[in-house]
Amino acid sequence: MVSVEKVASVALAGLSLAPLVIKVSSNFNVIATACLTVFIGCHRSVKPAPPSETVSKEHAMRFPFIGSAVLLSLFLLFKFLPKDLINTVLTLYFFVLGILALSATILPTIELLLPTAWNENMSTWHIPYWKNVEIEFTKSQLTAGIPGMLFCIWYVMKKHWLANNTLGLAFSIQGIEMLSLGSFKIGAILLAGLFVYDIFWVFFTPVMVSVAKSFDAPIKLIFPTGDAARPFSMLGLGDIVIPGIFVALALRFDLSRGHKKTYFYSAFAGYCAGLLVTILIMNWFQTAQPALLYIVPCVIGFLAVHCAWNGEIKQLLEFDESVATGGDDTAHSSSEGTEVNMKSKTKKSD
Repeated sequence: MVSVEKVASVALAGLSLAPLVIKVSSNFNVIATACLTVFIGCHRSVKPAPPSETVSKEHAMRFPFIGSAVLLSLFLLFKFLPKDLINTVLTLYFFVLGILALSATILPTIELLLPTAWNENMSTWHIPYWKNVEIEFTKSQLTAGIPGMLFCIWYVMKKHWLANNTLGLAFSIQGIEMLSLGSFKIGAILLAGLFVYDIFWVFFTPVMVSVAKSFDAPIKLIFPTGDAARPFSMLGLGDIVIPGIFVALALRFDLSRGHKKTYFYSAFAGYCAGLLVTILIMNWFQTAQPALLYIVPCVIGFLAVHCAWNGEIKQLLEFDESVATGGDDTAHSSSEGTEVNMKSKTKKSD
């Protein structure tokens, strides 16, 4: 049986390649690409154990300030230093990150084609002159790194929009798959902080737009418009990953209680609606818009209304993924067809 995640992956690949052969509305492309990416990342985040990296309350509260410092630093660097020099350094940095992200993204497919021993047996490589530093990997991971490296070489040489988007999508999927907010309270703190962050840097300063246009690296998706005056539309990866990890938490919340993906669909519908509103207002005013201004209220609002309707606000707020150690609740992921044991502070409800 073909999983919904695989169907979504094929659809995303086709949508990414489509502008090479046919004219695709950039507005439709932005919405469909971002929504498919969130959908895939959410389903890939469903594993026997929670995602490896958890955002703490302190990190969530500091994130907008750290992001502001980084953004302002980049703005000043582009203003006072040659753009080519900065982008060359950034290209080398993202070349390495791109290999890792792309390899991890295609690894599940690679593992299906290789012997089981290649997927399970670990090899160790000791870095010369660094005796205490070693890297563990499987033969499957090493194999996946070959097309990842070749693709990144093409990206560095050509800087084609398709190469940029492919790496950007890999970063987004891996971010949603690997990061956990831990609880909806922490998620609300993070989204609220970045909600204000996005509004301030887009509406009240030229910093965000200036950096986005100057930054020649896969931190944004770019979509051909066919308009010579405005050849590309852009969407920052943060507008995908940040709401995406919140939507992914809703999916794992559903599965931890042995329920169907009811709250996931509410949060996901909120993301799609928020992105649609962003595009409509951007086209209406013909100016850049802070996407989180519309996405955050929609994602949180849709989920909150659904929980209030079911009388389960308390269960939602008490959910803490950090204590998910594999208890009595067994969830079935429709995307993978595998059992996932997860334990939460919430109780099963009828």
